[in-house]
Amino acid sequence: MVEEIQQWLTERGITEVEGLVPDMAGTPRGKIVPAAKFCKEDGMRLPESLFKQTVTGDYAEVGDDIEHDMVCRPDGATMRVVPWAGDPTAQCIHDCFHHDGSPVKTAPRYVLKRVLDLYEAQGWKPVVAPEVEFFLVKRNLDPDYALEPPVGRSGRPETARQTFSIDAVNEFDPLFEEMYDFCEAQELELDTLIHESGAAQMEVNFLHGDPLELADQVFLFKRTMRETAHRHEIYCTFMAKPMEGEPGSALHIHQSIEDEATGRNLFSARNGRDSRLFKHHIGGLQRYLPEAIALVAPYVNSYRRFTRYYASPINVHWGYDNRTVGLRVPVSEPQARRIENRIAGADVNPYLAIATSLACGYLGMTQRINPTRPLAEDAYNKPFVLPRDLFTALARLQQCEPLIEILGERFVELFCGVKESEYETFFQVISPWEREFLLLNV
Repeated sequence: MVEEIQQWLTERGITEVEGLVPDMAGTPRGKIVPAAKFCKEDGMRLPESLFKQTVTGDYAEVGDDIEHDMVCRPDGATMRVVPWAGDPTAQCIHDCFHHDGSPVKTAPRYVLKRVLDLYEAQGWKPVVAPEVEFFLVKRNLDPDYALEPPVGRSGRPETARQTFSIDAVNEFDPLFEEMYDFCEAQELELDTLIHESGAAQMEVNFLHGDPLELADQVFLFKRTMRETAHRHEIYCTFMAKPMEGEPGSALHIHQSIEDEATGRNLFSARNGRDSRLFKHHIGGLQRYLPEAIALVAPYVNSYRRFTRYYASPINVHWGYDNRTVGLRVPVSEPQARRIENRIAGADVNPYLAIATSLACGYLGMTQRINPTRPLAEDAYNKPFVLPRDLFTALARLQQCEPLIEILGERFVELFCGVKESEYETFFQVISPWEREFLLLNV
């Protein structure tokens, strides 16, 4: 592998390499290393406390306080150019190990691999296709001010809803043309780009494939989209609910299971009907997603997205071609039968979102959990089933033994510690709403 990486770097005249490790938030951490040195070292060293770091830059107090180093080794399959860099630069995602060679079990990329190993042991091959929503917004230099839509080619910001509008996407043609060029250079397999229902809200769909490869692609795409927006003097945000009065942004996950030996879609019986495995997978998602919601709605802002009639699910009903439910089954041929998990927000760590969704489905299949009947009516008129805040969501995750066993006890402990620390930091902030309505009225 080292020889192959060295050859890849030499052929492209690479002078430096960005060694990337996805942290708990899905943010790239790591080091920039001269290319000549990259293949000569036995991996880069980073502190294991990297996975204790919160989104605010603080560290959660979980476990011992000793600063253990970990060895981060490159996954050669993730080696890609950095197309926006001035000098010939590569980037490579790394896996994390202890000095004895054992994996660091709190690393999000390892958590996804752990779930995929369970599928492999059953002879199952999961296939996923993520859909990522995001907003383009005007540069915001003061966090006390609300976000605004950016100005496009017309010289005016978008105000009216422009769902599925081609012209509204064309407002930002120079940005998206560069984004596509950057993605092509990185071999990110984008499928379609559409305008969503929010002001300057877009969605990018990925081609279906291997869950780990798709998580890598979403991880790199978020970085790419933010960088491209900066180059055009606007922001790209993957916040779940960035603007008052606008819908939130999701990361929908289409998922199916193939027989590893034959490639047959196991969600379809041989007569073309829904298989029992398909139903059990839905049953697992219904049973365990409410317990796992903290992993796919990881911030206080995430829960603002779960609002009736705002194109976001509030429960785990399922149905055929029903966009109001949390678990939608699109119209398809039997060989393409799949489930669309619509619950995760765009603010997720893609490794943890995909791992969680597949873990819930796995539990349903192995425990043979039957789903409810498919819903043919408006799920927004049904009661809330999902937790309404991060504090409640963390408590439910910490009590769910089957999920803890699959994802790893130490990982769940650390994840909850990080999120509790973020929650406490948020809780110290007094909001404008409190000053406006409570200051002189209570």
